[in-house]
Amino acid sequence: MKGYCDNIEKLTVANDDFRHVLYTGHNLQLVLMTLKPGEEIGEEVHEDRDQFFRFEQGTGVVVIDGAENRVEEDFGVIVPAGARHNVRNIGDEPLRLYTIYGPPEHLDGLVKKTKAEAEAAHEEWDGKTTE
Repeated sequence: MKGYCDNIEKLTVANDDFRHVLYTGHNLQLVLMTLKPGEEIGEEVHEDRDQFFRFEQGTGVVVIDGAENRVEEDFGVIVPAGARHNVRNIGDEPLRLYTIYGPPEHLDGLVKKTKAEAEAAHEEWDGKTTE
């Protein structure tokens, strides 16, 4: 196994996709995300997985069980399993971040250019890993 090693900040800042799965392991998944100004991920709950967010560019709000947390470049957020959460871009530029799911949430290699595309075909992880 090779694992994954790359300049995550550079990749995150260059990403224009709403969702781009970079690597899927048995227990963790690395995903790039970009929210346009005014866009949000949408309120959700992952009953069986924790989620980590790292923000590289832009200004946003992460709501966890009703508590609003303002975020910007260099902020990290952990959402525990079972917590209702959402991420909103409240700035005038794209909100660029990466997220780590444990265990994985999406199909390995999944790329969705827009939120509408992602919502139209929410495909859950099928157990297949990158390697």
